[in-house]
Amino acid sequence: MRHGETPWNREGRVMGRREVGLDEQGRAQVRAACCLLKGVRPRLIFTSPLRRAHESAELVAASLGGTAVVADSRLVEVAYGYWEGMTYDQLLHDEQYLDYRRRPLDFAPPGGETIYDVQARGLAAVNAAVGRAEGGSVLVVSHGDIIRTVLCHFAGMALGEFRRLRVDNASLSAVGVREGTAEVKFLNLLADAGRALAGNPFAGGA
Repeated sequence: MRHGETPWNREGRVMGRREVGLDEQGRAQVRAACCLLKGVRPRLIFTSPLRRAHESAELVAASLGGTAVVADSRLVEVAYGYWEGMTYDQLLHDEQYLDYRRRPLDFAPPGGETIYDVQARGLAAVNAAVGRAEGGSVLVVSHGDIIRTVLCHFAGMALGEFRRLRVDNASLSAVGVREGTAEVKFLNLLADAGRALAGNPFAGGA
């Protein structure tokens, strides 16, 4: 699950590691998504420690009757370096950003991390969560680009294609993992499906 929307999401502003919380619209999105989770009943909820993700996880936990929430720093958003706080419109005038958009595997944000590193830590966190599920299900609450890179791995997609996967705020994606194999169950499930057809398809994760 990606965290619910924040004011910075609507402004098209890069959040990265900045502590930006949900607003009422974001909380409403998460509450609506909880209806989709009623039949899943995750044994544990693992979350990025950043406020917007942790608050989303707590809302889900309360809706499910108090499922335990565990913070894992490996699920934190991509480190975007000095781009954090800037809008995407501003970044369109930054040559380093344009290089990153064209070839995201060949460049890291200035002062940030590579997409390879993002996928590696995201997979480590997800695999650890699956290990603690003891055959049941777990919910992982994180951020757009981390979720995209992890889904690429389980879907057998080249990492360089990660931006082809739409991951909206408060969306759910599911993967079944068993004995070294994986099956993608669904992607970007939303309580309000029309939202997936709106917005800027090229805006980053955050």
